[in-house]
Formats: sequence, structure tokens, C-alpha cells
Amino acid sequence: MASDWVQAIRAGDFARAWAINDRDLLEVTPPPKHTGPRHLQRIWRGEDLKNKHVLVRCYHGLGDTIQFLRFIRPLRQIARSVTLWCQPELLPLVESAPGIDRAFPLHDGVPEVDFEVDIEIMEVPHAIRARRDQVEVGASYLALPPTVVPPLREEQNLAVGLVWKVGEWDKRREVPAALLSGLAVPGVTLYSVQRGASPEELAAIGALEISTPDIATLGHRLRQLDLLVCVDTMVAHLAGALGCETWVLLHAECDWRWPQSGAHSFWYPSLRLFHQKKPGDWGTVTSEVRCALRSRLEVGQARVAR
Repeated sequence: MASDWVQAIRAGDFARAWAINDRDLLEVTPPPKHTGPRHLQRIWRGEDLKNKHVLVRCYHGLGDTIQFLRFIRPLRQIARSVTLWCQPELLPLVESAPGIDRAFPLHDGVPEVDFEVDIEIMEVPHAIRARRDQVEVGASYLALPPTVVPPLREEQNLAVGLVWKVGEWDKRREVPAALLSGLAVPGVTLYSVQRGASPEELAAIGALEISTPDIATLGHRLRQLDLLVCVDTMVAHLAGALGCETWVLLHAECDWRWPQSGAHSFWYPSLRLFHQKKPGDWGTVTSEVRCALRSRLEVGQARVAR
């Protein structure tokens, strides 16, 4: 059952999770492997990837790709070559990533490269039997290409970035913008890295606009911040992959990659998690974040005073 797999992943019991995946593979009766359209001829079905030319395709969200890029290096340690077929927006981040021999933009056609096995990026940890240490890869596993980004400010306030909206999938993750206005405490300057924020939302929060559609530039912006406060979206994964201090606000029935309770995730050690206790109650969550933000300011002021 899917719930068994989710429980195993949340517990960090990856051997159990891969055993469940094995069982699911056996229960599916696929068409013969080397028949049909070219793109379907070499889909991975559980075989060993050792010494294979592997095509890794990224069919899910940008955040999923960023999260699972950590498994490309261990894949390359057993494969003969690894080609990443990924979202065009991520190409500047992945072209020189360890373990990737070639990266090219994803499209709706068939891949124009030679390969022996075609695997979706979220299946890679199952295929390589990823261990806990290959999940817990440390504070940062993603490098940014050099980009000139103007400085944020000259003032000494704590620079806190905000993301509160998500895409169309699971709108329960969104936080009403007005609730974040409580984070505008003395000693803090709020910055919006929310794409598509309206002037009304920015005014309600009291945040300065620094968003950008370019993900590499966004990564540099995140590194300029002292702290990011965001909902469960791609930006949280980007910040975690870069090792940026980030507080993630999670709804009561959060996604499988996050624990159902607790403040920490073995996926990203630089993240702190804030959970809804009751579905839809973001007011309590943002109040907790406000208190945590005040505490962080007090700790910083105490250090300066020493």
C-alpha cells in the first residue's frame, strides 16, 4: 500500500521502502520491453544499472528534481554514463553537477540521445538502493553558476525572505499573505521572493520585492538572505539544496517527504519545520514563526553585545 511506503520513507527505513517498490514492480505486467514507441522501449523495470548508459528524465516538479539530484552522483558511480533530461529552467544548475555527463532540456518528444535505460529521477534512489547516508548528504549539494546580483541593502536589519503561494497542485500549502505581516518586527526587513506577488500583497505584508523567474539568480538571492520563511514549494528545496537557513510552513496533512511532526528533516539539515496542528489554521503557525523570529533576533543581539 502507498501508506506503507510513505511510513517507511518518513521513518528513514529505506530498505523497507525499496522492498515495497520491488513488490509493486512485480505486480505490474508491462508490455514487452523493446516494442512500441522508442521512448517506451527502454523504461527501467528493476534491472541493474551497472555499466549502463542511463537517461534520467525529470517529469515531475522542479522541487522534485532538485530534491533527487543528490542521487545522481551515486548513480554515476555504477553507471557508464548519466544523461539528465530535465526542465529547461534547471539547466544552469545541473549542467556542471557532479555525476552528470550531459544535460539537455525536457520536451514532449523522444530524447535525441543514445541510451540503454530510461529512468525517472524519483526512481533513482530505488534503483541504486540508496542508503541513509546517500540521503543525508549534508548542508549543501548544489552549486550555482556565477551571476552578478545586486546587494540587498546597506542596513543592518535581519534580511528575511518570504514565499507564501504555490502552484495549482494542493492549494492547502498556501498561506494568506496578510498573515505574514506579523513577521515585520523591529530589526527585520522582509523581502518577497514570491513570483507573481501582487502590489496589494506586498503592501499588506510590508515586503520589498526581489523575486526573479531565473532560478540561478534566485539561488544567489536566497544566499543573500539571513533567513527564508516559505511554504512547501520549489523554493524550499532550492534553499535546502544550497544549505540556506529556511523555515518551512507545512499544512496538517503534509507531503510524504516531510515528517508529520517535529522540526527537522533528514533531507535538508538547514530547514526548520513548522506544522499546522489543525487543518487550515495558519494563524497559529505564523504566530509560532513570529515568536521564533523574535527569539532569533534576541540571540543575535546577545552575541553582538558580548
